[in-house]
Amino acid sequence: MNPSNEPSFRDSVDMMFNRAVALMDLPPGLEEKIRVCNATYTVRFGVRLRGKIQTFTGYRSVHSEHMEPVKGGIRYAMAVNQNEVEALAALMTYKCALVEAPFGGSKGGLCIDPREYDDHELELITRRFAYELIKRDMINPAQNVPAPDMGTGEREMAWIADQYKRMNTTDINGVACVTGKPTNAGGIQGRTEATGRGVQYALRAFFRDEQGKKKAGLEGKLDGKRVIVQGLGNVGYHAAKFLSQEDGCKVVGIIERDGALHDEAGLDVDAVYQWIAKHGTITGYPSANCEADGAKLLEGECDILIPAALEGVINLSNAERVQAPLIIEAANGPVTAGADEILRKKGTVIIPDMYANAGGVTVSYFEWVKNLSHIRFGRMQRRQEEARHQLVVDELERLSADSGIGWQLSPNFKEQYLRGAGELELVRSGLDDTMSTAYDSMAEVWHGRDDVDDLRTAAYLVSIDKVAASYRAKGL
Repeated sequence: MNPSNEPSFRDSVDMMFNRAVALMDLPPGLEEKIRVCNATYTVRFGVRLRGKIQTFTGYRSVHSEHMEPVKGGIRYAMAVNQNEVEALAALMTYKCALVEAPFGGSKGGLCIDPREYDDHELELITRRFAYELIKRDMINPAQNVPAPDMGTGEREMAWIADQYKRMNTTDINGVACVTGKPTNAGGIQGRTEATGRGVQYALRAFFRDEQGKKKAGLEGKLDGKRVIVQGLGNVGYHAAKFLSQEDGCKVVGIIERDGALHDEAGLDVDAVYQWIAKHGTITGYPSANCEADGAKLLEGECDILIPAALEGVINLSNAERVQAPLIIEAANGPVTAGADEILRKKGTVIIPDMYANAGGVTVSYFEWVKNLSHIRFGRMQRRQEEARHQLVVDELERLSADSGIGWQLSPNFKEQYLRGAGELELVRSGLDDTMSTAYDSMAEVWHGRDDVDDLRTAAYLVSIDKVAASYRAKGL
């Protein structure tokens, strides 16, 4: 629970925005235009369930239309409210600008605990919510494109896409009305892992930044770094899995809503994930120490702390005791504005949410492009690429045989070199390039300006400048 004197999530976003624009030379009118939320639609609809009509409240907020369509997830949670949705929509505006995805910012939410309903009931609720939004163009491939968020996933996106196509039978681009769909319903390979994969690529970019590492008091590569992850949902699981299996990190702590696991030797992320999937709880996991007060592990010793679940988990009540020199915000708003100030004074480096968890919207952009082009990435060029590589390998082997040298290409080299890039490889390549380029743009401001002492302010400066440029190009 956040302290009562803690600013709300929306207040935190506004405070961080204000901190950045104070360092910019924007006309006051343009500054206000960028800051305010353009529109929020509130819908209350009824669905007949279990013999009676139940009324649900949902929101779809559009923060900025400097580019269209606007983009942002739909979350299902009991805590959803207008202020939260508008703050998340604002973050989406800045996030899309930072990673150069050509979208404005939007967000949606439905006040519902999805665990209280079976699959059929959830489908009825989702389709009715989608119907209410679609008929007002709040879901449209050219205007407003949702995606999964907390409490939603591929299944809900498939229902929404189908509902849109039922209501717009002649829209040839109808499948692009949402992203995060299953691959067999117009989705793209790599979307499920995208946000966690983006966290991995963000950390790789940071560990290539010698000045950044020095500011955090870290050195070397990711290999061997101790990681604590809060929230082993889709984002936290994939981030922890890739960092431990591909970069040599040791995941020494995993925090869930009902406790935490701790093992300095390193936890088996897949095993923990499977245990939670089977038992619905972290309690009883046999291969590590289980602590009932999971939040205390946020203050544990580690090199990298990854809050990957809820807003405000690092706040005025615990920020002073957080020991991690590097925090990467895999969730939206896990560090409050008050905590951010305390941590900056301590010298903690925070890789901000608008950059760190931008992998999802980046790959959503790729999915939207795929849907509009009506062709799978790699389909046209993959075999031709493999044929050209085969020519090189054949020529090298011929030269070896003709010269009598007798050397051979290693089997692994041949196998990897001859395999042309498919959709998944291209998606990962595009995501890696996006995260690397965006980090460089932030780092240039962070290291190059004396009045910027943290990555969050640098990220806001880069993104707000791009939004301002878009508005100026429109004549505002």
